[in-house]
Amino acid sequence: MESFVQLRDVYKRYHMGEVTIHAADGITLNIEKGEFAVVVGPSGAGKTTVLNMLGGMDTCDEGEILVDGNDISKYNAKQLTSYRRYDIGFVFQFYNLVQNLTARENVELAAQICKNPIPADEVLREVGLGERLSNFPAQLSGGEQQRVAIARALAKRPKLLLCDEPTGALDYLTGKNILKLLQDTCRSTGMTVIVITHNQAITPMADRVIKIKNSRVKEMTTNHAPTPVERIEW
Repeated sequence: MESFVQLRDVYKRYHMGEVTIHAADGITLNIEKGEFAVVVGPSGAGKTTVLNMLGGMDTCDEGEILVDGNDISKYNAKQLTSYRRYDIGFVFQFYNLVQNLTARENVELAAQICKNPIPADEVLREVGLGERLSNFPAQLSGGEQQRVAIARALAKRPKLLLCDEPTGALDYLTGKNILKLLQDTCRSTGMTVIVITHNQAITPMADRVIKIKNSRVKEMTTNHAPTPVERIEW
């Protein structure tokens, strides 16, 4: 049986003058449907490259990228646009909210391009922001802004929720709360969640841990009894 997400011998090279940078150097990994996966590695290891290729924001030079049975590495630009629009939810380190729109409007904006979105008020309540619907980003704390960003991604009902250092700009306790929200979302909805981080300490909360070093997968392990994030200290 094939995994929900598979990368097979994926290469990505960037040319800077006469220098060739191998951002992905034969990466092979798999993630099952409904898993909470953590991709961990030092800065510059190739984690974000993997996420960008999985999310259809970047393409690979060689190899196969399979998501739900479809090889997205063969997609043209129009197919990739549809894939990003309908299948992928993104959560970024710095939230990427539209500053002159309220929390509700930020979520509605993303929902407008989807087929069957969850209503903005409903998904914002689910992430604990029922009282902040009409607030602008500048009136929200960092943790609240990240919750809006997560709500915006979840409203699309994506196949994959991709999170690039989602707690990188947050303090310790707020970061833990955001990770708990992501873990709870994975458990309650069966959504496949992939979190990229340099923080080795959070790996016990994952169903699957993928360690990347020097643009290659160094190790891939599964946790049969993931630790609730409340019990993890770092």
